[in-house]
Amino acid sequence: MDDNSLLDLAFELAAAAGETILEVRARGFATMRKADASPVTEADQQAELLIAARLRAVTPDLPVVAEEEIAAGHVPARADSFWCVDPLDGTREFSAGRDDFAVCIGLVRAGRAVLGVVGAPAKGVVYGGIVGHGAVKRSAAGELAIAARRPPAAGIDVVASRYHGKDARMQPFLAQRRVASTINIGSALKFCLLAEGIADLYPRFGTTMEWDTCAAQAVLEAAGGSVRLVEGDQALAYGKPGWVNPHFYAMGRE
Repeated sequence: MDDNSLLDLAFELAAAAGETILEVRARGFATMRKADASPVTEADQQAELLIAARLRAVTPDLPVVAEEEIAAGHVPARADSFWCVDPLDGTREFSAGRDDFAVCIGLVRAGRAVLGVVGAPAKGVVYGGIVGHGAVKRSAAGELAIAARRPPAAGIDVVASRYHGKDARMQPFLAQRRVASTINIGSALKFCLLAEGIADLYPRFGTTMEWDTCAAQAVLEAAGGSVRLVEGDQALAYGKPGWVNPHFYAMGRE
């Protein structure tokens, strides 16, 4: 399959998983705790089963690194190329009844996020892109090409995590920048605000995993933005030991 076909597959699966998640929300669910104390629900589990099964059926040569499978101890062999899946990014938002949760399906090659789709089921929106070929936003209104913007002269709009946005390391990082506003939301949708030119910078301190960022990084970079490490200023890469990300910052066009 070529990249356009792989992107179409990811769009299809993000939409199907989104329907499953909304069905679970409509009938009610319990929030459980995994071994690391992070929350998980039936929606996470059912969405991942759907996505992983279809990816393996259609692209059997590509391993699937998926959050809930990893948590259950099902770790695939290392590979140069693989799918990276977070079936419900922002489980805390979902459990709290908010709409800032996402379905994330990304593709990695040679350590780089090259293709990704981020669905926002409760908002009726899906973002997708192929790095080097552009990004789009799909909704009931149709498909619209999106692009990251250059920082406004009046000051940048910063996106921060709803739960980690007050990290003590944030203020020193922003000290030399003219900040016009700060937006606090959950999940990978923060990257998408940068990708569609609504915001300019998303610094993230603290632990994130590769499935939290892969799809969204691909969308942002396809839209002309970038994701770089706080230490070393290198691009955020994939296939790391334990799939743990270092501190990073995402931004629009330089």
